[in-house]
Amino acid sequence: MIHATSTQLELTVHRGGYQIGGTCIEIRHPNGERLILDAGRPLDAPKDATGLLPRTLDLSGQATVLICHSHQDHSGLINELPLAWPVWSGAASAKLIEITAGLARAPLGRVLNRWNSRGAFSVGAFRVTPILTDHSAFDAYMLLIEGAGQRLLYSGDFRRHGRKSALVDRLMQAGIGTVDLLILEGTNLGTDKPVISEASLEADFVSLFSRVQGQVFCCWSGQNIDRTVTLYRAALKTGRTLVIDLYTAEVLDTIAQGTRLPRPGMDQLKVVITRGLANHYRNSGCGAFVDRMAKYGMSARAIKGSRSVVMLRDGLVRDYRASGVDPTAADAVVWSMWRGYLD
Repeated sequence: MIHATSTQLELTVHRGGYQIGGTCIEIRHPNGERLILDAGRPLDAPKDATGLLPRTLDLSGQATVLICHSHQDHSGLINELPLAWPVWSGAASAKLIEITAGLARAPLGRVLNRWNSRGAFSVGAFRVTPILTDHSAFDAYMLLIEGAGQRLLYSGDFRRHGRKSALVDRLMQAGIGTVDLLILEGTNLGTDKPVISEASLEADFVSLFSRVQGQVFCCWSGQNIDRTVTLYRAALKTGRTLVIDLYTAEVLDTIAQGTRLPRPGMDQLKVVITRGLANHYRNSGCGAFVDRMAKYGMSARAIKGSRSVVMLRDGLVRDYRASGVDPTAADAVVWSMWRGYLD
C-alpha cells in the first residue's frame, strides 16, 4: 500500500504500486467522500479464489467506484464490492464486463452506471472527466479527477501503437492544464520491450497469409478489438475468411452496431460453433444467441483444409481435435504475439 496525505485530497494505492494488475486506488476528499479507481483482480490469483479485495480497503463506509476499462486486472473484483457502492464505467466497457461475467457464470448483481465519453460528470464533491485512450481493451479511459482545489490524472493502461494512438498523441501535444498529481501506468517502464503497430502487424499478416497454403490458427483475446480488426482486414486482402468463436462473436455483436467494426453477418467473417462453448451458452440460458450466430456459422470440421484464419484458444482445442482438426500438429501454422498463449 502507498499512502499520501495532504490538507486537501488524500491518496491511497491499495494495490498496483508494486505489481502489474490488480489495481485499486482510493481518493478521499477532505469532507470524507471517497472515489475508488478500479477493482482489479490480481493476475496471479488462483482461478477460483475469492476475498481478493485489498485488506486495507475499508468496506464499511460509502464509496463510488470508477472502472477505467474492462480487463479483469482492473474490473475483476466488482462482485466483491459492497452493493451500496455505485460502480461507473464507459458504456461499451460496461457491456464487455457484463459479457465476461456472464460467460464465467458469475453475473453481476448490480447495474453498472455508464458515463458519457464526451463530457465530465459529478460524483458528490468530485468532478470526473473520462478521456478516451489507446489500449488493447476497447473503450479504455484515462480519468481526470478534480476536487478540493486539486487535479489528479489517472492514466489507466494506455499505449501509443494501437489503432487509436492519435488520441494519446493529441493529449500529449495539447495537454490538459496543470495537474497536481499523475498516477501513471508503468508496465513497461525500464524495459526495452519491442512494440509493433497494428498497421505494421496487418502488413505482416498479409505476408503470412499470402505464403501459407492452408488454414492459419491465431491466438488473441476476443476483447482485443484492434487485433480482430487487423486480422479481418488482412483476411480480406488475401481472400481468406476470418473464423471467430462464439464469445468473440458476442463481443462484436454487442459493441459493433452503428460502427464500422466487423461483426457477424459481414463478408468473410464466420463463427465457429464448437460443442463445448455452444453448450456453455445454452446452459446459461443463451441458446437463442447460439441459434442466431449459427446463421453465420461453420462447423469445426469445415475448418480442415480451408484457407481460413481461425481463432485459437485453449478451450477450443479439444473440440477442434474431436472434429479432426489438430492445431498442435507438426504441420499446423499457429501465430501468437504472446508466448503465454502458445504455452
